[in-house]
Amino acid sequence: MLQTNVAVLGPVPRDQITTYEGRELVRFGASLHTAIVLSKLLPQGKVSIASHIKSADEARILQILEPFNNIDTAQLSSQHNRGDVVQLTFTDQNARHEIQTEFMPPILPADVSTLLHCDAFVCVPITDYEVPLQTLQYIKSNSKGSIIFDAHGPTTSLAIDGRRFNRYWADIDLWLPYIDVLKMNLLESKAAWQYPTTAVDDNSLDLNHLRHFARHCINLGVKLLVVTLDERGAIIFYTDAAGHLESKLVAPKRVHTVLDTTGCGDSFAGGLAFGILQQMTFENAVKIANLAGALRTQGNGFNVFNSLENYGQMLLNYNEILHLV
Repeated sequence: MLQTNVAVLGPVPRDQITTYEGRELVRFGASLHTAIVLSKLLPQGKVSIASHIKSADEARILQILEPFNNIDTAQLSSQHNRGDVVQLTFTDQNARHEIQTEFMPPILPADVSTLLHCDAFVCVPITDYEVPLQTLQYIKSNSKGSIIFDAHGPTTSLAIDGRRFNRYWADIDLWLPYIDVLKMNLLESKAAWQYPTTAVDDNSLDLNHLRHFARHCINLGVKLLVVTLDERGAIIFYTDAAGHLESKLVAPKRVHTVLDTTGCGDSFAGGLAFGILQQMTFENAVKIANLAGALRTQGNGFNVFNSLENYGQMLLNYNEILHLV
């Protein structure tokens, strides 16, 4: 059996977290969640991280990754001594205020030139400059690997004081031909499709725009659009063999208690990439993604993902409520 190779592109931010319960934590996140989920799901595969980090954080990040023998850190670079540092203050389980105080250089074609053999490139930027369009264009021109892209990056920008805010993805049409699987939340879908006169801070379950948006994405080359709906699951859009637009609402994996939601989206992206690589149905790929995201809520360490090694059994028991692991 050929080895599966996956590249994860995105920051490894030092997250300084205040939970909605008032606890203070310091964690390294974003692409680490994605890579570790894939490591657990692909024990015989190879997962490479391409990112830029601060020299002061390098030893700790490598220590976190040391137990995962199939994660390659050769493209994890502290050469520029610049990496993301983000302050996250949660106001409830999902809502938070964010200030980014330090910034990594963007991941450019030179950073991924040794990874072009990979079967998939999972891009999990948290800010608009981190995985630029030119890098996706380079990958698409030089690799057969699928590009799985999280829209959190291009729909998030920075004020001069470091405050992170939602932005319109006004040039999305330039990006779509270079994305195979597009993952976003409902708010980000509005920021990618609605006009600026429409309030994008309304996260109500208004899905009226999604079918038009999905058709637009697919017409420009996207094979699968996944829009996450928090505790309501996710809705997926794709075309069948006859070219008809299909949509399915995938139920969430419910949990008994939520401890920490930081990194849920990045964990979801890892599970989704695995399902796509395994050529699962899109519905089952999203179920694996939901499992990874649900497990992320069950603690503060990466050991929450240990049970993903039994993902087959977890899929069979998908409708059961997940209790603390």
